[in-house]
Amino acid sequence: MGTFLVVLEFFLAILLIVVVMLQPSKQDGLRGFIGGGAQDTFFSRNKGRTSEVMYARATVILAALMALNTILIHYFV
Repeated sequence: MGTFLVVLEFFLAILLIVVVMLQPSKQDGLRGFIGGGAQDTFFSRNKGRTSEVMYARATVILAALMALNTILIHYFV
């Protein structure tokens, strides 16, 4: 049981790193500084269905699973 949990922890860590690295940058660069950041675009109107939100949700889920798995490792190993 302990070996399975440690291997699962390894895969969860790799998946979490990949998901975090795939997330887009939140910086607007000079566009936000000059004032061009307040545009009504397709992505601003449909923010709940974009890949950015999907990656954010996946990050939270993977982090919660990793935390739970870490607690289980503490008790079983």
